[in-house]
Amino acid sequence: MKIVAIGGSNSKRSINQSLANFTAELFDDAAITKVNISEIDLPIYSIDKESEIGIPKSALDFAKKIDETDLVVISLAENNGSFNVGLKNLLDWTSRIKDRKTFNNKQMLLMSTSPGARGGATVLESAKNLFPYAGAVIKATFSLPEFYKNFDFEKGITNQVILNGLKEIVQQMNHHDTSH
Repeated sequence: MKIVAIGGSNSKRSINQSLANFTAELFDDAAITKVNISEIDLPIYSIDKESEIGIPKSALDFAKKIDETDLVVISLAENNGSFNVGLKNLLDWTSRIKDRKTFNNKQMLLMSTSPGARGGATVLESAKNLFPYAGAVIKATFSLPEFYKNFDFEKGITNQVILNGLKEIVQQMNHHDTSH
């Protein structure tokens, strides 16, 4: 199975990238492509900028990664109750590519985490409602609360109850055909 792991933040040390990468590694026989938004160079989207330069290569490259995958594993950062600006900008540019939806009807494991007790619940709920319009086929959602209490950068999720819940989601997705 081909998986694209996306951390929905433009932070170089994104906790959401860490969670997405860790989760992608839980899948059986996965070929994983990691998308680190902090490494994507994109001007801020505007219709004027699009008229001036067209769709930037970095947005086209991102769209190609989505097109070539079976499953999108994305973990969203929550900034002031909404999407991180880096992710939002990338999604805005990708949505402007002709004859496509941003996520191209790909299956998705939609996740979020934050240092706080709600684990990015507000942005997760927002994405759950918005992403299907952008072509996401959301198969499951997962939120990791209190990231620094429940995650170790070398070991992954350290809270066994939370880890078991995520493994159960992954196991269910492993046993369903995600290539359609």
